[in-house]
Amino acid sequence: MLTMSILQPVIALVLWSFVIWAWMYATRIPAIVQMKMRMDPQAPRGEQMALLPATVRWKADNYNHLMEQPTLFYAVALTLAIIGDGTPVSLYLAWTYVLLRVVHSLVQVLVNKIEVRFAIFSVSSLVLLALTVRAAVWVF
Repeated sequence: MLTMSILQPVIALVLWSFVIWAWMYATRIPAIVQMKMRMDPQAPRGEQMALLPATVRWKADNYNHLMEQPTLFYAVALTLAIIGDGTPVSLYLAWTYVLLRVVHSLVQVLVNKIEVRFAIFSVSSLVLLALTVRAAVWVF
């Protein structure tokens, strides 16, 4: 019994990842051009990008973060969709997780206050844990 409502926050977070992807390149490419960087395939990974201004690198860092823990969210939300859990509690938790990840992104790409980012990440992790426990109750 597939429920579609739990898939909405999944697609929202994927779309947000593409917003950050576009923002990353919209800042990275002009910075590379402005610095007249010549891309060297022999340079160690990340060495050349480390030369870019921090405000440019923050977007790439956040994009990478959106490819990490949110993969667990996708797995849990897809599991809930497959088993038919579109309950208000699960939806609330899923949307809360997405909202917290968007706020985390904005903090990281705009000001990068690590203490604030960590607090948001910690709360979002607890929300994801709660969603995971709900899935575990259904599955086990």
